[in-house]
Amino acid sequence: MAAPFLSSPLQLTSTTPILFTKVTHTNQIQFNQRTTTACTSNKLRLLRRYAAAGTAVTDQTEGGEEVLLNPTPEEEKREEVVDYDWTEEWYPLYLTRDVPDDSPLGLTVFDRQIVLYRDGEGTLRCYEDRCPHRLAKLSEGQLIDGRLECLYHGWQFEGDGKCVKIPQLPASAKIPKVACVKTYEVKDSQGVVWVWMSTKTPPDLEKLPWFENFARPGFYDISGVHELPYDHSILLENLMDPAHVPISHDRTDFTAKREDAQPLVFDVTERTNRGFAGTWGREKEGGKGSNLLRFSAPCVLQNNREFEGKDGVKNYFSGLFLCRPTGQGKSMLIVRFGVTKRSPLIQVLPLWFWHQNACKVFEQDMGFLSSQNEVLMKEKVPTKELYLNLKSSDTWVAEYRKWMDKVGHGMPYHFGHRTISLPKVPPVVEHAPAGLIAGLSASYPAKGGIGTMQAPNLANRYFRHVIHCRSCSKVIKSFELWKNILSGTAVALTALAILVVSRQWKAVLLGSAALCSASAYACLRAIQMNTNNFIRTHRRL
Repeated sequence: MAAPFLSSPLQLTSTTPILFTKVTHTNQIQFNQRTTTACTSNKLRLLRRYAAAGTAVTDQTEGGEEVLLNPTPEEEKREEVVDYDWTEEWYPLYLTRDVPDDSPLGLTVFDRQIVLYRDGEGTLRCYEDRCPHRLAKLSEGQLIDGRLECLYHGWQFEGDGKCVKIPQLPASAKIPKVACVKTYEVKDSQGVVWVWMSTKTPPDLEKLPWFENFARPGFYDISGVHELPYDHSILLENLMDPAHVPISHDRTDFTAKREDAQPLVFDVTERTNRGFAGTWGREKEGGKGSNLLRFSAPCVLQNNREFEGKDGVKNYFSGLFLCRPTGQGKSMLIVRFGVTKRSPLIQVLPLWFWHQNACKVFEQDMGFLSSQNEVLMKEKVPTKELYLNLKSSDTWVAEYRKWMDKVGHGMPYHFGHRTISLPKVPPVVEHAPAGLIAGLSASYPAKGGIGTMQAPNLANRYFRHVIHCRSCSKVIKSFELWKNILSGTAVALTALAILVVSRQWKAVLLGSAALCSASAYACLRAIQMNTNNFIRTHRRL
């Protein structure tokens, strides 16, 4: 079914201020237009701004085809709200291969802090990240004989959250039954750890995502984890926006070129209470929907494609994005690109190369998305009052925000197309030590760092990706080790060349020292590729 797009652009006049009314059964804020003769100064300022925007849009579209995505008056009046509880969902926590074997892992889902670890038998366990004694973070603790120990007073927990040891308790005393931690159900599915956030409703296995392509024989994927400094809804918007790729990621790989920016053709084929799906293609290619996009609640996005090889065999490509809200203005993404037919480059280039390239892609968008997050939080109005969505580029964004209108009342906060619910609690800000202490703390294994450049900061590539990726962490440590060995060898060879008398030996030793120095520099560059942020330099067109 094609998307019911509307023809007339939104227009506001000086007699149509925006009024705010509460929806009785939710915490959403509904924005309606009603004629009135009195309004506050703040509403007048909003009115003038939107009226000006409406005039500009009208001038741009007069006499030609309507280009904006505008709902019909009937759609604007229709309120569709469905029962929804954000806790009764499976959320992606981590790649299974990257879960530490010897330490707990602190994670968050919206504003709930949880801790994930492997017990003595390798079974994944998930608790609320606070000790029932004095609320210390269990993720700052350690594993002892498969038990999770709080490092504040040494209380130990195992299995279903039962406390099995309290060092300060008299030998004759029993551990109180209330000395236990809240547990969450976790499942390992297709290489990803998922958590069911409700402690009242039993886990619904039918809601646990399953991806057909990733179960195909010979399917190969490159997966990585990225922590990002903006809201998960903005992240999802960005991921379902193919129109920005040729511009923002120009020449980042072999496919993105700004001269390929063009109108896109969208066809929404499915809308449900749990998401939407459809096809999209490029207008120059006839608008054929060769790409199938599917969004599924709460935060799963797929972009799949089928193609036939020269041998007539059907091959499959899948771009899978598993987003997790990690607090106000923060999100974590598990990104998985997979194919049934691998290109020679995938087989030749190492995994860390593809991971650093993915980091580069996210850094190219980071400035835009962070500022977008700030504006949404500052303006406190729905996206229809701020966005100018085009039919030829922003269909999926509009569909997503309309879906948020349906279910946002069941989330801690949301920004929909015409409704919003603001956060009820302030964001959690964890202050890290500064200066020398920060450098030293970042160098310890528990923080995953190797030096002062890894001070905790989501703007730092090391803390956004490397500490979450076991393979990249190992590679950086290996490069660091080889850099030191080669640098030391180069110094030793140079000193030896000074001492020897023979010119031939001097030449051999100095040549070897130069080779070692060049190799050490190559190791340094590899480390920088994995830890330094991409800085955009505008090309002269």
